Amino acid sequence: MYKEIYLVDDEDLVNTINTIHFRKIGMEDKVKSFTNPELALDNLRFRKNQTDRTLILLDINMPEMSGFEFLEFMELENFPETNEVLLVTSSISQADKEEAKKYGKYVKRFISKPLQIEHLEEYLQTSFAK
Repeated sequence: MYKEIYLVDDEDLVNTINTIHFRKIGMEDKVKSFTNPELALDNLRFRKNQTDRTLILLDINMPEMSGFEFLEFMELENFPETNEVLLVTSSISQADKEEAKKYGKYVKRFISKPLQIEHLEEYLQTSFAK
């Protein structure tokens, strides 16, 4: 089970919709929403227990810092693999999908926006079955 769920998207509306999805499946109390990826990264860095299992829904195209830059920091700072990232993006670029594979240690899925609750439920079922 996830201790925390981070929603990282520069569009507040996207985070709000995703929060509603988590409310419908009874996990809203775990959600932390960020429109600034740098703040999300800082929040992850300074958590009490770094090894808590955490789900991160991460957008790729953001003005302050791209999702790939975010992942690069995670890798450089050797974040634990208990941080599981779902890239939720409007990008359909094959290059982005290839780039995501470089961060396979963290990135578990590449999901097209808008996130459908069915995709979320299906991912959660398979990840909890592990």
